[in-house]
Amino acid sequence: MSGLPLSMEHQRRYSHHYERLIASKRLQLVFGMLVVVIAPALYQAGLNELVPGDHGWWLTSDAQWHAMIGTGVAYTLSITAVNRLSRLPGTRSYLYVVPTIVICYLMLMLALGVFDLDYSRHQVGLSFLLAVSLCTAYYYIDTHVRRMRFAVVPFGKAPALCQRREVEWLTLKRPDLVGMRRIDGVVADLRAEMPREWESFLADCTIHRIPVYHATQAHEMITGRVLLDHLYANEFGSLMPREDYEVIKRWMDFSVALVLLPLLAPVMLLTALAIRLDSPGPVVFRQPRMGFHCRPFTVYKFRSMYDGMKGAGFTQEGSDPRITRVGRFIRKCRLDELPQLFNVLKGDMSLIGPRPESMNLADWYRKDVPFFHYRHVVRPGITGWAQVEQGYAAEVEGMIRKLEYDFFYIKHFSFWLDLLVVIRTIRIVISGNGSR
Repeated sequence: MSGLPLSMEHQRRYSHHYERLIASKRLQLVFGMLVVVIAPALYQAGLNELVPGDHGWWLTSDAQWHAMIGTGVAYTLSITAVNRLSRLPGTRSYLYVVPTIVICYLMLMLALGVFDLDYSRHQVGLSFLLAVSLCTAYYYIDTHVRRMRFAVVPFGKAPALCQRREVEWLTLKRPDLVGMRRIDGVVADLRAEMPREWESFLADCTIHRIPVYHATQAHEMITGRVLLDHLYANEFGSLMPREDYEVIKRWMDFSVALVLLPLLAPVMLLTALAIRLDSPGPVVFRQPRMGFHCRPFTVYKFRSMYDGMKGAGFTQEGSDPRITRVGRFIRKCRLDELPQLFNVLKGDMSLIGPRPESMNLADWYRKDVPFFHYRHVVRPGITGWAQVEQGYAAEVEGMIRKLEYDFFYIKHFSFWLDLLVVIRTIRIVISGNGSR
C-alpha cells in the first residue's frame, strides 16, 4: 500500500475541513435558524416597543415568543424532512422544499390555533418566505452542482450494474485514484474474485474514509429496486420489515382513513351517482385478492367496467373495451380507489404498500416470478412505491421489475419512504399519468 499516494484521503469529495463545514447539515440548520427564526423575530421587535428586563432585552409580547418558538420547530421539521427525503432514490431535494415547508408551517398554525395561542402573523409570514427562499436556493445549487460520482472496480457484476445516466461512473484501469476527480465512493462486486492488489486498494479506500459500496447495494441505492439476485445470495432475511413502525403505521392508517372518509364522502356520493347513471350494474366492485400474510380478502372499488363483460383478468394496455365512459375518468383521477379506505379501516389494507393482486394473477405469478409471495409480508396498499416508480404491470417481465420495487419498499419500510410515496402519488393524481 506504500505505492498509493499520501493524498488519497483527499480523493473523496468534501474531504477538506471547509468543505465539510459547507456540507454540514448541522451548520445548515444553525445558519438557517439565524436567518429564518432569529432575524424575523428581531425585525418584528424593531417595529414594536422594547421593554428592559432584569436579564436584558426581551420581545414585547407572548405572541412574538410563540411565533419565534413555533417557526423554529417548523423550520427544523422542514429541514429534517427534506434531508431524509433527499437520501431516497430518484429525489431532487429542491423539488420537495416548498411542499414540505408549506406543510410544516400549516401544521404550526394549526397547532397554535388548537391550543388557542396568540402569535405574530407578520413574523410567521416573514419566516416562511425566508425559509422557502433560503432552502430552495441551497438545495437547488446542491442538487445541480453535486452530481454523484463513483469509481467502479472492473470485476464481477459491477460494470454491468453501474449504468444509470444520472450518475457519473468512472471505470478504474488500475488499483489507485491517481489523476481522477474526487469521488463520492468506490463501487465493487465484493463477491467476485479479484487480484490481491485490488483487495488492498479497497482496504486502503476504507482506511482513508472513501466509502466502498457493494455493486448491488449501489444499484439499489440509485434505482430504488432490490435485485432478485440479492435474495438468491442469502439476503432474504434483510427484507424483514420493521415491526415497531408496522404498529405505528397501522394506527396512522386507521386515523387518516377515519378523517378522510367524511371529507371525501361528497366526492364518493357524486362518483356513485355518475356510475349509476352511466351504465347498469352495481356501483361498488368487489373482488377477492391476495392480502397480508397471503390471506385472501375482498377489495372494494368503484365499478369502472361494464357489468358482466368478461376479459383477460387484468386491464389491457391501450383502450380496454370493458371500461365505461365514467370509468375512464375515475381511473385517471384514481377515484375508483376511494372505497378501499373501508379496507384500510378493516385492517385488510394500508394506505401505502404493494398493490394487492387478484387471486388468479397471484397464483400465476407465484409459479413464474421468484419470491413473489414474499411481498405479502406487509399489508397491501392503495398506493405504493412500485406504483409511483413504474405504474401498472401485468406481464411477467413487468411484474418482476415491480416486485423489485416492492422489495425495496419492504427493506426500507419507514415513515420517510411513505411520505415520499404520498408526495409522488399526489403528483400522479394531478397529472393523470400511469392510469389504465
